[in-house]
Amino acid sequence: MKLNELLGTEFPIIQGGMANIATGEFAAACSNAGALGLIGAGGMNTETLRQHIHTAKSLTDKPFGVNIMLMNPCADEMAQLVIEEKIPVVTTGAGSPGKYVAAWKAAGIKVIPVVSAAVLARHLEKVGVDAVIAEGTESGGHVGELTTMALVPQVCDAVKIPVIAAGGIADGRQLAAAFALGACGVQVGTCLLVSQECPIHENYKAAVLKAKDNDTIVTGRSTGAPVRVLKNKMSREYVRLEKTGIDKMELEKLTLGSLRRAVFDGDTATGSLMAGQVAGMCHEIRPVRAILEDLMAGCKACVAGLEA
Repeated sequence: MKLNELLGTEFPIIQGGMANIATGEFAAACSNAGALGLIGAGGMNTETLRQHIHTAKSLTDKPFGVNIMLMNPCADEMAQLVIEEKIPVVTTGAGSPGKYVAAWKAAGIKVIPVVSAAVLARHLEKVGVDAVIAEGTESGGHVGELTTMALVPQVCDAVKIPVIAAGGIADGRQLAAAFALGACGVQVGTCLLVSQECPIHENYKAAVLKAKDNDTIVTGRSTGAPVRVLKNKMSREYVRLEKTGIDKMELEKLTLGSLRRAVFDGDTATGSLMAGQVAGMCHEIRPVRAILEDLMAGCKACVAGLEA
């Protein structure tokens, strides 16, 4: 089963639930464009999430979902809110959603956690989730260690539920590769940062457009919380200090509020410009619909070329 058949969308594509970026308005725009839009609850409280859900409902009649970061102190309240609001799909990150799955499934919600290892995918399959998103280290934001190329086929071999590939997907060749690895569809984020509808500051978009293949860096490996961002003054200083063995609290001072500074203020020096390794493939600002259509057409052309 292709992802679009599972979710009731036009394309087998999910928009990543990026904290502070994936608003109700952006999720609705992505759903209207043919993907499954997601509201990223990271950085929100429960009432803010409710407002974004209502915004999305007012702007689209297509399916959309909510991404819940399980470390969020409001996670329990948010878990109940998505039931009350009859959200059709919930994706999760930063932990196991096990304690919520039964209630979500009883409410008719499709539960799709993000995983970075096959062992977690096997555990979650037993818990009863509908699918998993296997996200490779190429992705922007919080990352694991395995690449998408290595992770996706191992997760596909480990479980019988559908697997969605994420990390390092920005054109049709990579979408075709995801299908070849056994995925039923993909989740994308970085390529949507440069969409017309994406609400990030224009400086942030310009930094993504300017990025080349080697312009991302991973901070936080020493603290057990690795995050992939674009190289800038803050990220270079963070990695330099990590190598000195500096106290974790001192490192956190560097990143406190840094994502919001990037998204809302356009601070490209000390902001956290989360982006994946495919940032170097993003060359122009286009409507979400054009980006999605290009992904699908490129995939079709790639497969046709292989068959020829």
